[in-house]
Amino acid sequence: MYEYFNGLVIREGTKDVPAESVEALFQDAGWAKETPDWQKEKFTLIFENSTWAFTVWDDNQMVGMVRVISDKIMAATIMDLAVLTPYRGRGIGQKLVKCCVQKLPHGDWFAHTSADNFSFYKQCGFEVRDLSENGTCTYYGFIQARKDGHR
Repeated sequence: MYEYFNGLVIREGTKDVPAESVEALFQDAGWAKETPDWQKEKFTLIFENSTWAFTVWDDNQMVGMVRVISDKIMAATIMDLAVLTPYRGRGIGQKLVKCCVQKLPHGDWFAHTSADNFSFYKQCGFEVRDLSENGTCTYYGFIQARKDGHR
């Protein structure tokens, strides 16, 4: 599956995500510095072992990504969400979160993140309980299900 978003392409899938593109996003986000060659395959394996993933492309350059771990029934966790610095502020991150939540709209969603990102997740509809602590933001799908008349 793919869709267009503001001149970019969003692809869904956990296979064939290029390790070097993931590493570049991790480096830009400050999550990785110098990865030894023997560890570079982890950037592909984290996607292959994820439940869902979306990548954002500007021609042949991957400029954003999100990956999710889920039981596909009740709960899901956004593990990594990154957008290259020059592409931030264009709504890409919010679009990626929306793509994720649509996979399990009435499930409970969690975002594994730092306190620096709490305001972003609040804008995406997640609840933040303690802004002073690193941890998890939550989005309770049952609340939306009630609004939609399903519960």
